[in-house]
Amino acid sequence: MRGKISEVVFDIETLAYPPGAFDEKERVSPYASAEEDPAEVLHRMSLAPLTARILAVAMLNPGTGRGKVWYEHPGGEPARTGDGLVEVVPAAEEEMLTEFWSAVTRFQRLITFNGRLFDCPFLMLRSALLGVAPSRNLIPYRFSAREHCDLLDQLTFYGAMRKFTLEAYCRGFGIGRAGGDSGRPDVPRLVDEGRYREIAEYAAGTVRATGELYRRWEGSLSLIRGAD
Repeated sequence: MRGKISEVVFDIETLAYPPGAFDEKERVSPYASAEEDPAEVLHRMSLAPLTARILAVAMLNPGTGRGKVWYEHPGGEPARTGDGLVEVVPAAEEEMLTEFWSAVTRFQRLITFNGRLFDCPFLMLRSALLGVAPSRNLIPYRFSAREHCDLLDQLTFYGAMRKFTLEAYCRGFGIGRAGGDSGRPDVPRLVDEGRYREIAEYAAGTVRATGELYRRWEGSLSLIRGAD
């Protein structure tokens, strides 16, 4: 399959707005109750485009290993990751989305991990909220991996098996993961401390790991589900 169609892996990082940023209390209240841990509430808010913003959008060509990360970094300068393969470009959220929608049209197959349930609807709705027009439907017919291969769907056989995190699948397949196996970093703390570049590096590591996981799936399991 590799080489017959163009492919891209993508992933996003998001962060909830603080509750004080909302003028209307009812926009936050569905996520909170007086008894809940505020950190857990903010985590849930970070998963919804009405209460969170996009901090980074990462894209990677799994065939070449080259990619790009647009990320929030006030005053930052464009650079590259240590291996020189991934550009990291500071950008406002609207610019990230505009660049993503322009770039994604060049690829025939989309590759994500849990993208159907999170990244894709978040990108589409967040873009609409900010007045950026999506260039394509990121959530096509589910039971074919040709246009969109969501690896969580594929590795659970569309829900027949238990779901695990990306880190767990990477450990199982012996794939290295940027930042170790500790999972998602403390993004709010990194933002508070102005360590935006670390968020970009983590996003780059995520698409690298997803691309390698895709390669393993493609080499051993893709024929089972009829990836064409």
